[in-house]
This record gives sequence, structure tokens and C-alpha cells, in this order.
Amino acid sequence: MNKLPQITLAFWVMKICATTLGETAGDLLSMTLNVGYAVSSMVLISVFLVTLLGQLFSRRYHPMLYWLVILSTSTAGTTMSDFMDRTLGLGYAAGSAILIGILLLTFLVWRLSGNPLDVTRIKNRTGEIYYWVAILFSNTLGTALGDYLADDSGLGFAGGALLVGSAIALVVLARYWTRIPGVVLFWVAFVLTRPFGATLGDVLTKPHEKGGLDFGTIGSSAVLGGVLLVLVLMATWYQKREPRQVLEMS
Repeated sequence: MNKLPQITLAFWVMKICATTLGETAGDLLSMTLNVGYAVSSMVLISVFLVTLLGQLFSRRYHPMLYWLVILSTSTAGTTMSDFMDRTLGLGYAAGSAILIGILLLTFLVWRLSGNPLDVTRIKNRTGEIYYWVAILFSNTLGTALGDYLADDSGLGFAGGALLVGSAIALVVLARYWTRIPGVVLFWVAFVLTRPFGATLGDVLTKPHEKGGLDFGTIGSSAVLGGVLLVLVLMATWYQKREPRQVLEMS
């Protein structure tokens, strides 16, 4: 049972693209279409559950299905974070602190269950469920952190993206120059790519007077969706080609 992609540079490029699209698409539904955070959260969590069930009951790795689940966790995480921070009035700092606690609790329960946190060793459905729960709250936390950096820290959208991008670069250096366990660095990078996507999404969608490029949620979502679709189709083509290469070598 190996239904997860290999952790390569392509994985992280697609992750950033998916999380940025999750930010713009979530804002498109909740704000541009004026659906509201609570209703948007329910709709997008329902989409997440439907795609997740498809992923859990599949027997092998399907790039299109996998990245649909990642995208649905990103969009659901955006509206869940906005509901906590804005509708409930918790604020970005308090919302982030609560989500950090939930994520750490998820990892603790996951570890106590006897299933490895290493994403390259997830071999049963229980471990896969913990994996997706951690991803959902990682993306929700990343949204709250990104909004905090962009709105409350004084850095602005571009400054927030630069700070998070620098932190990601440090994680990459730590991967090759330190003995920090790879599983720790993976989840740190996974969380950080979400606020990077959130701040990058704000850079793309917000008006010029707020420091953005004013592409709007519709235009930005369309472009990002197209880019992600091309990358997923390339991954699907490569996956179908790889078994043939193995057979030819044998």
C-alpha cells in the first residue's frame, strides 16, 4: 500500500501551487461570491471528505486524486482559518496558537497509535487517515500564520512571503547540513509552504493600494488552476511511463 507521491522538488512546487490556489479559491468562494466563511467552510469540508474517501479507498497512487485532496484541504483550511480568526473574532495570533496545539495533539495521537510519522512509511489506512488529518490542520495553521504575517506583523504581503520563503530555504539547508530528522523537516516545510502560498495568494489578488498585484481571485485562481493541472498531468504521464521502464530494465 503506497498511495503517496515521492517527496521530490516537483512535489514541493505542486504543493506551493496547490496551496496558493487554495488561498485564492477559498477567498473567491467566501468573499468574492459573498458566500460567507461558515457556509464556505461547510461546503469545502464536504468536498474534502468526498475526495478523501476516494483517496482512502483507492488501491494505488493517482496523482489527480491525490492533488485534488491536497487542494481541498487548502481551500477548506483557508475558510476554516478565516472562520476562526474573523467570524469567531479570535484573531490571527490566537487562532494560530490554537491550531498549533491541535496539530501537535494530532502528531502525539498519531505517534501513540504505533504508526510512523514518516510519510514514506505509511502502509495502512489508519496511518493514512492520520496523515490527512495532519495535512488539513497544517494547511489551516498555515493560512492563519500567513494572514498574521501579512496583516498584523507589519511586513505586508510581499514581506510575509519573503520571510516565509527564507524560512523554507533554511529548512532545505537543514536537510543537507544538519542531523535533524527528515520527518521533522518535512512537516515543518509542509506547514511553512501554506503561509507562503497564503501570502503569495494575497500578493496576486489584493489591490495595488494594499501592496498586491490586483489580479483578483477569479483571474489568479484560473491561472494557478491551469498551472497545477499541467503539473498533475505531467505527474500522471510519468507514473504511467515508470512501470514500463521497470519492465524494460528487467
